Amino acid sequence: MAVDIKTIADNMPYGVAILDGDFNLLLANSSIMEMLNVSSDEHPARFLQKLRDSSPLSVIDSRTSDDPYINWRKKLLAGREFEDRLTLEDGRVMTANYRPLPNKGWLILVDDSDARVDARAVIALQHQRMNAALGNMPHGVCMFDARTNLILCNAAYAQLYDLPPSLTLSGTPLSAILEYRKSVGNAPEDMSTYFDVKVEAALRSAVAATEVRLADGRTIRINHNPLPEGGYVATHEDITPSVRAAEQITFMARHDPLTGLCNRTLLREKLEHEMTFSRSKRSIAIACIDLDHFKDVNDTLGHPVGDQLLKAVTDRIQACVRSGDTLARFGGDEFVVLMADTPSREKAAVVAGRIIDAVAQPFDLGGHRIEIGASIGLALSPGDGTTADALISHADLALYRAKADGRGVFRFFESEMDVQKQERRRLEMELRQAVRLEQFEVYYQPEIDVPTETLLGFEALLRWHHPERGLVSPNDFLPLAEETGLIVAIGEWVLRRACRDAATWPGNLKVAVNVSGAQFKSRALAHTVISALAESGLNPARLELEITESVLLADTEFALATLHHIKSLGVHIAMDDFGTGYSSLSYLRLFPFDKIKIDQSFVNELSLDGDAAAIVRAVIALGASLGITTIAEGVETQEQMEALIAEGCNEAQGYLVGRPTPAGELNQFFPRNNVIRLRNTRRRNA
Repeated sequence: MAVDIKTIADNMPYGVAILDGDFNLLLANSSIMEMLNVSSDEHPARFLQKLRDSSPLSVIDSRTSDDPYINWRKKLLAGREFEDRLTLEDGRVMTANYRPLPNKGWLILVDDSDARVDARAVIALQHQRMNAALGNMPHGVCMFDARTNLILCNAAYAQLYDLPPSLTLSGTPLSAILEYRKSVGNAPEDMSTYFDVKVEAALRSAVAATEVRLADGRTIRINHNPLPEGGYVATHEDITPSVRAAEQITFMARHDPLTGLCNRTLLREKLEHEMTFSRSKRSIAIACIDLDHFKDVNDTLGHPVGDQLLKAVTDRIQACVRSGDTLARFGGDEFVVLMADTPSREKAAVVAGRIIDAVAQPFDLGGHRIEIGASIGLALSPGDGTTADALISHADLALYRAKADGRGVFRFFESEMDVQKQERRRLEMELRQAVRLEQFEVYYQPEIDVPTETLLGFEALLRWHHPERGLVSPNDFLPLAEETGLIVAIGEWVLRRACRDAATWPGNLKVAVNVSGAQFKSRALAHTVISALAESGLNPARLELEITESVLLADTEFALATLHHIKSLGVHIAMDDFGTGYSSLSYLRLFPFDKIKIDQSFVNELSLDGDAAAIVRAVIALGASLGITTIAEGVETQEQMEALIAEGCNEAQGYLVGRPTPAGELNQFFPRNNVIRLRNTRRRNA
């Protein structure tokens, strides 16, 4: 907080006044004005008259002159410190101490007279206190006369500008001080700003303040307080830390903290500016970039490596765009390029192609060889949108198409994409209604013991009976359910229904239910399992939950704790899609899975791809060594089944075993002894 010398003087318990060499009043505090009964709006000459009239020196000397102030003037002209006794209008007697200043001016200190106290000691103490107050102020204080010569300054002022003692003496011109500061590099960058505030203060006869940027990078706040007879008192405060903090806050609000790129807010401002300019002169393009497989890097190598990768990607993309383009990061692994002055799709395509090629090159980060890719959506104004929001939205739709087309490519916005977006929104609304109205049904696909062909149970598979669309494929709505979070409610419904249905099956047939990562994140899965078992009366040993490794990747510690809790109930836990992820083997060490499920992508290639057969053989052998059951999904041919038998696979499911079937039609799978004889199965020798 800036404080001026007048404020300091006004808060002193004694009278203070400063005169210049011509006995003109430069400063008078409120205490001395009150003592002499002078109001603040009266002319300084009125104050001086009252001061002189109160002094016993103002007595007419008929031998010399009829001037009543001749002795008073002689005393001051002598230039030596002296004391005076002032008699005020109300009869009080005050002690006045006159102390000469180096510039021939005077410092006057006035206080009550007390015979019991040595007035000289009191005044000396008061003078000491005033000097201490100035010396201990954290801000620089200076006083200049009407000719801009220094009257006084404190130590903080000298330290602020690294002034030598010779430039702190009374009478030093301001020009000499500024010239020296210029030579050492701490003069104002703009001298006109420095002097404008002085003029403003003088014109307004009030305090005027400004913030002055110095050549050395510091910012100084200066408060100028004009004096009645010219000149001014000023305080100088170094506010550099607060200015830099404010600048940093402003920067952070508009930039990405990791990469330093523009964020969504700043990019949108730039885009709106460009679009306003481009309406009559030029077109622009927006490229939305999404990194392919970036999440796998975060999940397997950790977020610190992921952050390094984002910085490296930033450097590569920055090298691909033109000097007039703007690169921004919207968060996560999403980047946006604003390409100004882009008159053609061809020019935008060239930039997009360069980015895709650059990102596709392997990264070497801390000994890790990382390969990712980039998918890009492009939209150009004005054809694809005349507002910032429309252009960004359409580029994002084009990005969605690029990812759907296999990733690692770029796509331009097309009008039908907007239609698809509206269709997706409509499907989401209908899916929410389906949750409310329970328009779902659970189908069951049989699972058998491979060596004996004995029915072991069924996997629960969800189906949606739409009133207009008919039976909707899970591939069409489950991804949307995952994105919107509806999968939590849907998954709970499936679990409860599957437990109720399984409770009606004969024997000890099991039911396998898939659990999504979103259900784990809801942190209510264990409660739901306990509730579903209690409601249905199903033996926990007949329930099997299938999870993918993505469940463990999100929050490994919590997920493992939840799985241990559920397993302690007697429920079986299986790892689905084994071999398709990055960390499956490590999770087998962290949790005692009851079953691992060989992904159908390997089963489908058993007869065609030697690598697929080797992977299946390795997974089965791994399961056998760990005492974990292996089940192959997607078995469709007798040839695949025989290959699984030869490798020692424990269980199987697929169209060869049986298709997904409504709960009401499962009786066909309940023959005597629960043995399923596969169609077209050639009998094996015992």
